Formats: sequence, structure tokens, C-alpha cells
Amino acid sequence: MATRLTLPHKGQGQLSFDDLGTPLERTTFVVVDLETTGGRPGAEEITEIGAVKSRGGQIIGEFATLINPGRPIPPFITHLTGITTAMVYGAPRIHEVLPTFLEFLGAGPDTVFVAHNARFDLGHLRAAARAWEVPFPKMATLDTVALARRLITRDETPNYKLGTLAGLVGTSVSPTHRALDDAKATEELLQFLLERLGPLGVTHMEDLATVTDPVPLARRQRSHLADQLPTGPGVYRFLSRAGDVLYVGSSVNVRSRVRQYFTAAEKRHRMGEMVDLTGSVEATSCATELEARVLELREIAAHDPAYNRRSRRPGSRPWLILTDEPHPRLSIVRSVPADAADRALGPFSSHRAARRAKDLIERTTRIRTCTRRLPAAPGAQARACALADMGKCSAPCLTGEPQNALAPVREILSEDVDAFVTAVLADIRVMAEAEQFEWAAEARDGLRSIVRAAARKERLTLMTREAEIRATRRSRRGWDIISVRRGRLAGTAHTTDAQAVLATADTLGLTAQRVDPPKLAFQAAHLEETDLLFTWLCEPGTRLLTETEHPFGLARRSPARHRIGREDPSGDEMGPGGLQ
Repeated sequence: MATRLTLPHKGQGQLSFDDLGTPLERTTFVVVDLETTGGRPGAEEITEIGAVKSRGGQIIGEFATLINPGRPIPPFITHLTGITTAMVYGAPRIHEVLPTFLEFLGAGPDTVFVAHNARFDLGHLRAAARAWEVPFPKMATLDTVALARRLITRDETPNYKLGTLAGLVGTSVSPTHRALDDAKATEELLQFLLERLGPLGVTHMEDLATVTDPVPLARRQRSHLADQLPTGPGVYRFLSRAGDVLYVGSSVNVRSRVRQYFTAAEKRHRMGEMVDLTGSVEATSCATELEARVLELREIAAHDPAYNRRSRRPGSRPWLILTDEPHPRLSIVRSVPADAADRALGPFSSHRAARRAKDLIERTTRIRTCTRRLPAAPGAQARACALADMGKCSAPCLTGEPQNALAPVREILSEDVDAFVTAVLADIRVMAEAEQFEWAAEARDGLRSIVRAAARKERLTLMTREAEIRATRRSRRGWDIISVRRGRLAGTAHTTDAQAVLATADTLGLTAQRVDPPKLAFQAAHLEETDLLFTWLCEPGTRLLTETEHPFGLARRSPARHRIGREDPSGDEMGPGGLQ
């Protein structure tokens, strides 16, 4: 059965799992019951609200009021609840009650809205709030019907009606179809159900989000592996019983994140398999969230965990470069020397992307594609291949003349791709008009690979040509300060005092890791790490604390401004997506 506890999603001004780490004894439960003129929210009106607020098993507040629905109460409702039209004649209208009720309800991060069939009660409350333009808070909700179905078997109860369950539990207040009585009975039922959750490893508020989902009991009970983990930012490692690293992750709240792996919040089958193989969980605390994400990348590269798919083996990636010979040709290589980076295009996301780019450049510029090493001057027995006869090669093997294609190719390899992009886009339009769609698609895919490689190279160049970049940005806990050296995170610091930012940054500059210039282009750090740092530095609110030798910003001819097709978040090229 799907869970009835609803935790609002991050990105919508609502709660997130990382923000929730409240033990159940510190969680505030507000149990609500409504009486209405009928079952349809919006079409029917509320006639009574009853609510009970508790924390740690103790009642800390009650709320009860009749409400004038503005219409006669149907006889069958009066028969069911005992509430008559005369009883509500002098009662306030719902728009007069809502502000007071919402104040009682609260909506803090440690508050849970509870009801027996919560969809019914929430539906009527939200409909009334919309009708009177009263903002209704977003908060976690728990349905005791769903929870009872998970914890009480059919052998114990014939059904899950409130009256039946109250009799089973032996509540001190019997349900009477009056709001406050039913809320009190539901609160006692809730406490009974919470006691049954202990053996399932449900001890925190976030555990409630998945308690109604079917999760193996043995997995839930192992959530204690997270008990001693830090609650701040850091990296966590799931270890097998033999001590091998199975999985590496990072979070702003390590303990809260790790606990989710032992509940149905984790939907991935592979992760469930990984958790079942886990013998222990270790964590490393970090000063900042950024440091945690960088350390995650480094540990994935170091350990190559079996259950990490994203960012696995973030090693060298292919480049395009001209061969060192009298009549050069394009070649795909796995790395280039640092002093040759300005004469090479890359790194590409994959060998397939590099091959697409190479094919398009060769076809467009007519640079030679044969793999023979040609002498500077042709011999007496020199012969041209079929490509020369087809007009697709300038045949330096016969003429001995430098290839006209070298100048535009070198321009492309230096990441100045504007003229090339304009020419190829024009060719694609011609091919499309001639209904040569397959050729147009191949040209589009190759052009996409070139533009993305050029944009990636420009970002990496901006990051790595500076000996050090120090920057700061405000976080939820104060000010985060970083030191980046040649594209590698050399150190991080944190301060809660804005006046101490500069002094902290100066100290960080003295203690940060030394990073020597790499022999291979952009190899001082993994590419994913440098890209991550670039994104952090370019986000709004970031302030540079060091003067840079070169302006830190995108060049005017930036290839990043060309958007062609779509790209997978992992960096791999995707299928046909069209020009954008």
C-alpha cells in the first residue's frame, strides 16, 4: 500500500528529508477530526472542528468549535452526528474560525497533521481555505487508517473503522461522530500505533514517510547503523561485512540521509540490495556542503564502489588533436600535454562524441583522413586514394602543398567555433530542405559534440590557469570559504561572523593544499570536480576574495552560447533532440 504520510517536496518552499531529523518524542502531532454536511470537499461545508495536540505522548492542547455552514444540516447528518441546524445557528462561519485554527495547528518542521482518513479532513480544510482565500500551510500528514493497516492484522480486527479500532485499543474516549471526541480517540489510537513502530526501527519523524510501505523488517531494524553518524554535511560510506566500500554518497545531513536507505524512501532495487549487504556505515564530517560533494567524487574515484553508477571512474576523456607530421590529420587521444591544450579540442564526454566531432570536421574541412604517415615532399611513386578523386581531400600526398584545411581546423581546436557553427547550421538547413534528414541529423550530432567540448574546455581553462582562486558565499549556517588551485579544491573553511571572512580566507590561503601545475591538461583534479567548483563560483552571491590574473568570466566568443540538442546529466550525449 502506498504511504499516506505526505512530506512536501524540496524546491517548492516545503519540507525536505534532509531538513527532517526529529525524534518521535520531540515531534508535535496535531490530530484533527471534522464533521461536515456531506462528503464532497467544496460542495459541502464544515460543521465542527475538533483537534488534539500532543508531544511525547502528552496532551498539550485542544481545540473545538461548532461552525455555521450557512445552510440547513441534512437530516441524515443530524441523525449521524447529533448536530442540528439550531445548534450551529449562532456559531461562527468557517472564515472566522480558520485563522484561529491554523494558529493552533502550527506548521513547524516538527509538526505532523494526523487524521483518520486524512484525505477527507485535509480536502475539506483546503477547500474552505481556497474559498475564503486563506493561505493553508504545507506540512507533513499522517493517516491513521493506512498506519493501522500496516500494523494491525485482519486477525486482530474485522475492519479499520475508528470505532472498531478504538474498541480494540481500549481508548478512554469512545468515538461519537463528534469532532473533539473522535479526535481524542484518534490520538489514543495514534499512541498505540507509535508504540508498535519501535520494533520496526521507526524512531524519527522522517521514518513515518514510508512506514506504510512494505519494507523488510530486517532492513528497518538495521537503521541503528545511522545513530552515531554526524548531523552536519559530510560523506558517508556503506561497507560490506568484509570492509569493502559498497557505496559512497554525500549529504548536508549525513545521519538523516543514511536513515532513509533503511526505509521505503529508497525506491531503487540496487540500493535495497546494497543495504542488505551492508555491515557498517562510516562517515567523514566536512566544513561545507561543497567540500562534501568534492570528497564524494574523490572517494568514488579511489574506491570504485560496486553500487555507484554516477561518476564512476572519472578518469581521462578523449581529445581531438592534429598529429605531429608534415601533413597532419585529426587524431583522437586520451590526454594531451598541458602545453598543447590550446591546440586540442576536448575533453569530450565519450569516445563516441569525439568520433562524431572528428567525422564532421573532416567532412566539412576536407582535411586528410588516411592514416599513412606522409613525407613532406611526395615521392615518385606517390598515388592518391579515392577520396582525392571524389573531391573530399586536397591530396597532399601528390602535391606536397600544405592543406588549406589546417587553418580552419586549428581554429576549431582552439575552441573558436563560431564561424564553424554558422557554416554547419547553414548546411543543415540546406539538407533539411532537401529532405536529407539522416545527413542533417549526423551533422547536428557532430556539431553538438563540438560545441559542448569547446564550452567544457573554456570552463576548465578559466578554472585552471589561475594559481589560486579564493571565494566566499553565504550559506544557511554562515559563510563558506573555498580555495581553488588549478581547478582543484585545495581547502575550505566556514565562519559564522561576516567580519571574519577575510581573515579566515587569509588563513585558508596559508593552510590550503599545494597543487603543482599538472603535466597533462586539466589533470590537477577530476573534470567533474572542476566543473562542480566552476558552478559554485558562478552562482549568485559568490564573491571572489583574490585578484585573478585573467578576468573570471565567459569570453565574448564563448561556445557556451550555442545550445544544440540536449545533454544527459552525466555528461553523455543523448539521441536526436533537434536544434535549440
